[in-house]
Amino acid sequence: MNSHLLAGKVRHRRTQPFTYQLEHDVFYFALDLAELDAVAAGSRLVGRNRRSVVGFRDADHLPTPATDLDADVRAQLRAEGHDPAGWQITLITNLRVLGYVFNPASFYLCRDAWGTLQVVIVEVHNTFGERHLYTLRPAPAGANGATDAVADPFNASMPKAFFVSPFISIDGSYAVHVRDDAGRVRIAIVLRQDGKVRLSTSLVLERRPLADRAILRLLLRHPLMTQRTMGLIHWHALRLWLRGARFYRHGEATRAHAAAGAHAEGGHAGITGR
Repeated sequence: MNSHLLAGKVRHRRTQPFTYQLEHDVFYFALDLAELDAVAAGSRLVGRNRRSVVGFRDADHLPTPATDLDADVRAQLRAEGHDPAGWQITLITNLRVLGYVFNPASFYLCRDAWGTLQVVIVEVHNTFGERHLYTLRPAPAGANGATDAVADPFNASMPKAFFVSPFISIDGSYAVHVRDDAGRVRIAIVLRQDGKVRLSTSLVLERRPLADRAILRLLLRHPLMTQRTMGLIHWHALRLWLRGARFYRHGEATRAHAAAGAHAEGGHAGITGR
């Protein structure tokens, strides 16, 4: 079975308007989407679309809640111009613990039939119940003399287009770095605004076999993991607010971002005559 567990640390570092850092122990499931039923059938703790100690629900994923996540993600890839036939898609995510889950970000690592990481889909959730997908394709490694090879490790960038934190505006761009080695996974995301690094986040996770004993051990070490994630989000938000970090209201920030985008589009149209 390709599916397994991942355990390690998450780190965040803000640099503006002041330095603020956090580090927490975490664990994730790395699920081969073709094995979802097999994972549930082989575990007394994990269930798919039913009540269980640790639960996977297809509808917890994608902006339009999925009904069959494997099929729906492949449809998303085809809509983005990819042919996922023969691809292995691994989802790195948290599952429901005693019925509750909140995933700030989940990652779909999409490898072709030769094992090359071709696409990374980043699925971002915010505390307003909204979801957004960033579909990332690395640039060819032409800088290293190759013309068709895909860069390894995986590096890509994307404009920020989704409201996540009330302490960060919807501006700037992300640089995403994924290194998927035999023993561990490292995912790093850097947000730049006005040419400066605003936020750096990273996950460094060691692989562990997917077995009930290992799951139970992680649940005892990190009780109510997903509930704790939501609690920590609000705890750190309170600390940022008390330190005087600028607060962006959801509706205002989203409207301002949309207006700025429309203005830029209009200016571009005027220049090109479109």
